[in-house]
Amino acid sequence: MADPRDTQSEWQKSIEGQWYGLPSVFEPDGTQVGHIKVNRASTSDGGRTTYTMDTALDVRGPLRPRFEAKDFSFGLVDGDEDRVYLGPDFMGAGQPYGRLDDAHYYSPAWQADLRTMVHVLEDGATQVYSSLLFDGPTIVGVFNGLYEVAHDYDTNPSTQARIDAFVQRERQAGQRPHVLPFKRSGRWIGEVEVHGPDQSRLGSSRVEIAYRPITLLRSEMTVRMEGAVNQRYRFERSRQGNRHTFEGPDLFGNAIGYGRALYTSQHFFGEAKSIRGREFLIDDDYSLSVAWKVCRSERVEHVLYGLLKWEPGEVVLSANHDARSGARGAR
Repeated sequence: MADPRDTQSEWQKSIEGQWYGLPSVFEPDGTQVGHIKVNRASTSDGGRTTYTMDTALDVRGPLRPRFEAKDFSFGLVDGDEDRVYLGPDFMGAGQPYGRLDDAHYYSPAWQADLRTMVHVLEDGATQVYSSLLFDGPTIVGVFNGLYEVAHDYDTNPSTQARIDAFVQRERQAGQRPHVLPFKRSGRWIGEVEVHGPDQSRLGSSRVEIAYRPITLLRSEMTVRMEGAVNQRYRFERSRQGNRHTFEGPDLFGNAIGYGRALYTSQHFFGEAKSIRGREFLIDDDYSLSVAWKVCRSERVEHVLYGLLKWEPGEVVLSANHDARSGARGAR
């Protein structure tokens, strides 16, 4: 008898099991207003694929009645190029790029158009998830957080303890803002997967992001990529609350943080080239899940994603004890 997995997409195989999470819920300005507890799974049976979500909303304010829905169950067409959602809960599609799924669909219950991104980490057990919810072009809410997978939660006490502890940690972690080290230099380093516009894998690139604070709210960053994509660019970065700006010389743009996730729009100087991305701080060690969609002439050129690890360097904004030096210690 043929293995039913042989007919599944690679993405479907990567998300087997039940996934548990507690995404934070944010208002459009970035204010966290609660959580949505979610258990979700995508299963195939007899050639039919069904996506299920059991949700419990714990949200304050006007978003509560809008997003009060549970027991989602909808059919989909599974494929390596497109995963087409057939409703009734969601209509639209997602495009897998290896271990990253970039989806655009509509929810009648939430009356919202969604852009959802899911990055399955190399451990195969953790997902970095976010959804931007829109009325037309206007953001009305944001969900984001981490998920962990389990295959025996209902029968294994140790699995129950692990997942319950993870969900409780997410309740606290979801409050953390996307704030980089104030005073210490360092670098993020790691490998990113590189896919072309047709979703085919082109290889990988080694990424290094050198980081150095200039003041407590400004820093300079240099990004180097070597491999399937070769690139080097530098920019200054500043932050006011959860709003970030990128101020050249090689790249300009801005971003807004919703908790740990930063959603960016960046433009290369002198080129018809831009990056739309999500950068997600997944732990207290500043590990960074990055997902970058690189466009040239407004057409997708590359999709890059991966996990970058933080390597701390020296403290560059140390305590100043010389009154004659004025503010020099903060430069």
